[in-house]
Amino acid sequence: MVQILAGEKGVGKTKRLIALANEASKEANGCVVFVDDDNSRMYDLHYSVRFVDAPKFIMQNTQVFRGFVCGILSQNSDIEKIYIDGLNHIMDKVSEKEFITFINQLEALSKDAETEFTMIISRKEEELPTELQPYLAK
Repeated sequence: MVQILAGEKGVGKTKRLIALANEASKEANGCVVFVDDDNSRMYDLHYSVRFVDAPKFIMQNTQVFRGFVCGILSQNSDIEKIYIDGLNHIMDKVSEKEFITFINQLEALSKDAETEFTMIISRKEEELPTELQPYLAK
């Protein structure tokens, strides 16, 4: 399953994502991973959440990021949930069509790996393409 938390900058998406990751870490039988574009929120996460500081790696397009996620999944077969913050740095560099393809690929990967993805996009929900509307978190 892929879920998107959408909204303008400053509406509390990151706080909500951190709360979701922390809650998941208490209930998970497997691992919970938090991917971020900086390490400023690392200490807000429960110690059992595996933190990945993504800027250490070059993420210029969706396929590179997908490969990055596959690498994370290949290291541990019991990852239940992956939370992704800072996805705009990738989304802003690709076309809408490429991003929709990426989300669909992530959905397929989610089913294959039995891993849930929740990510943040700093755009109003109504500005997201119609194809992404079903992925919006409620």
